[in-house]
Amino acid sequence: MSTALIHQAASLLLLHPGRDWPHRLSLVTDALDGVPRAQAEPLTRFCATVAGVPALELSARYVTTFDRSRRRTLHLTYYTDGDTRRRGQSLLEWRELYRAHGWQPPADELPDFLPLALEFAARCPEPGRKALQDHRAALELLRLALHEHRSPYADVLEAVCGTLPGASPADRAAALRLARSGPPTESVGLPPFPGRPTVAHVEETSR
Repeated sequence: MSTALIHQAASLLLLHPGRDWPHRLSLVTDALDGVPRAQAEPLTRFCATVAGVPALELSARYVTTFDRSRRRTLHLTYYTDGDTRRRGQSLLEWRELYRAHGWQPPADELPDFLPLALEFAARCPEPGRKALQDHRAALELLRLALHEHRSPYADVLEAVCGTLPGASPADRAAALRLARSGPPTESVGLPPFPGRPTVAHVEETSR
């Protein structure tokens, strides 16, 4: 139950902070009262950090953090597929996963958008958590990139990664090794394996 609450809370916090942001933040803060302190601590810390930030300022920070840097994108398949043809198949697999469990995400967002994946995991824990685990490398690369950017959103990713089995990679090199061991055959920012196509390289466009 607490894992589902962490996933739902993280989903709400990772959506763009629009007009409903104060209400969303209040909902999350109240919900975290029912989560064990150790699990809730990163999210509680994030909520406390942004509580006094005006919504317009937080919105600008959000755009700079997630929308202007490929290294910090919230779209999970970009970390493993980049702008390759394989990404279309990966996105289709996400859509089929949702449909197989009677869940219809918004039509105006790609299915690998992390807040959607987290909401799915909260609603359908078994397949949702497996999907997050399958994209563990992407989540860890995002977590580390947010720490490098000194973004408070790193705490949200800390909470999400903390719900997955096993320890998190200590650094980007370790996360890249994790990505190499996963199922995708093309990986963002990774050197090509023998006999495989040249990978898509993602360069950070803004810090």
